[in-house]
Amino acid sequence: MNIQFFCPRWGNELLSWDAFCKKVKEAGYDGVEAGIPFDEQEKKNISRSLKENGLLLIGQYFQSFEKEWGQHAAGYEKQLRNLISMQPVLIDAQTGKDYYTPAQNKQLFELAHALSVESGITIAHETHRNKALFAAHVAEHLLKENPYVKITADFSHWCCVAESLLEDQQEAVQLACERAVHIHARVGFAEGPQVNDPRAAEWKSTVDAHLQWWDAIISNRKKSGAKVMTITPEFGPAPYLPALPHSMAPVANQWDINVHMMKLLKQRYA
Repeated sequence: MNIQFFCPRWGNELLSWDAFCKKVKEAGYDGVEAGIPFDEQEKKNISRSLKENGLLLIGQYFQSFEKEWGQHAAGYEKQLRNLISMQPVLIDAQTGKDYYTPAQNKQLFELAHALSVESGITIAHETHRNKALFAAHVAEHLLKENPYVKITADFSHWCCVAESLLEDQQEAVQLACERAVHIHARVGFAEGPQVNDPRAAEWKSTVDAHLQWWDAIISNRKKSGAKVMTITPEFGPAPYLPALPHSMAPVANQWDINVHMMKLLKQRYA
């Protein structure tokens, strides 16, 4: 199975797309994960930069800002169709809201599934705080009720929500590992969605817990006969990355952490 690594645009927005893609390629990534604007000229520029650097694209939907469900659903479809127009290898979608009913979130899953069938592009729903799959126990119910749903596994969020490393929710985690087709390789802990630096010795047991989950996902994908698996090391910038008071200077370097995680996982799954 070919495992491909993607660099998040998140935290690198100040770089031009040309400079960003050049940096991504030199670091050893296979592609970029990013949201896509609606402006056609900007989209052409992004496509050109990716092509010139031999990089793939994972489209990302995160603009779930509308509160009213009808407006939200319309915006959701508009954003997904925009991402589909770029022909990404996959779409990561922060689908739904934690305060929508299961029936409302189900309708969003069904909409995404229809667009996926129509386009031939897999849409993976992210296990993200504030979204439909915000917690392990809620996701377990939704995944059982919607067997076609595939996920982006970002269990760092679940650790934060459950204030644990999910030791008492193994059934939910196992089901999620079976449904995962994409990984956001960020390490969360009981008190937050991102440790300050996964290279620090004090986080070893926490990193090891995430590695075991990711190992299970890789194993399941191989057993299913999948030819490709995608991983985005997705440690974010400050203030997601802990920062010092007053100066708000990040306590570690986001770019270096993500490159470290990519290299660690490349070696682990070689």
